[in-house]
Amino acid sequence: MTLYIDTTQGHNIEIVVKKGENRLAKKKFSAKYRQAEKLLPEIKKILDKNNLELSNIEKIQVVNKGTDKTSFTALRIGVVTANALGYALGVPVIGCRMSDVGCRKVAVKKKRFNIVEPIYCKEPNITLLSQ
Repeated sequence: MTLYIDTTQGHNIEIVVKKGENRLAKKKFSAKYRQAEKLLPEIKKILDKNNLELSNIEKIQVVNKGTDKTSFTALRIGVVTANALGYALGVPVIGCRMSDVGCRKVAVKKKRFNIVEPIYCKEPNITLLSQ
């Protein structure tokens, strides 16, 4: 079973669960400025609602490249959540360059665990406090 996470769609998050080519569950919801608070509980809800177990996840796909409208924080939340779940479950994490369940692999090999890195499409915007 594959868990797909996309936090790059503005204020929306999309979660899809697939078995092979069959989509078992899909949920898209608004999480404006609350992606970190909502993502894990919504993953649990979608699994529970469809009588699926977290332990049945064999692979995690996460969109790790945003657009110029993607919040870096939202992008990072999706990637960190996918990496943490993958590490805890001992399953591979695959980064995607597009919002597509069939996205191609862009994971970075590190030791025995794949770490997916976020790819941000804007120049850094760092605000310094004036003194």
